[in-house]
Amino acid sequence: MASDGSSGVMLLGTWSSPFAVRARVALHLKSVTYEYVEEADILNSKSELLLKYNPIHKKVPVLIHGDKPICESLNIVQYIDEAWLSGPALLPTDPHDRAMARFWGQYIDTQCFAAINGVAVAKDEEGRKAAAANLDECLGKLEEAFEKCSKGRDFFGGDSMGFVDIAWGSILGPLWVIERFSGVQFLRQDKTPGLVRCSESFCAHDAVKPYMPTVEKLVEFAMKKFNLQ
Repeated sequence: MASDGSSGVMLLGTWSSPFAVRARVALHLKSVTYEYVEEADILNSKSELLLKYNPIHKKVPVLIHGDKPICESLNIVQYIDEAWLSGPALLPTDPHDRAMARFWGQYIDTQCFAAINGVAVAKDEEGRKAAAANLDECLGKLEEAFEKCSKGRDFFGGDSMGFVDIAWGSILGPLWVIERFSGVQFLRQDKTPGLVRCSESFCAHDAVKPYMPTVEKLVEFAMKKFNLQ
């Protein structure tokens, strides 16, 4: 959902970034009109805009609202939820539920995404087995959280997509890539049926489909990035 920028909202991102997907999905859900700027060569160079608005980490996504930058994807999603009342609430209103949503969002980044990276960078068979076991454990804990949070429905947020769903669904791309390269299916109906259901619902959502890359495109990108061709 891009525009001519007249709303004073800009998003710096790149198509391959799962974290930029988070911001785009949140903006779509809240019906925010914005200008999207693609960082086309993020691996080799940084644009002047990126260096200006995120001089600390120099990475996407960056949301710019009224010339004020907001960095870090989960922080951006929370900001979008609080800054725009249009569309559905992404975080619960109950303080405890809200805190738990932030907790699981951080768990997905610090544990699940880190475990996915662990499988990707493992140097030998022993390392891959250990990394895969760690990822299975992380997904098992997230499966338990989903069963409690979803109350039998399709999303962590129940009937509608929320903060944790955006955090989780965005990292499906990297997970698909390591499944393709390793030949191991980590999301399985017999082990993580809730996460399978949530993932399917996320990918089928109208707020996700325009921004979620296909596994084929991500695999091609990964092969170029790591010189695997």
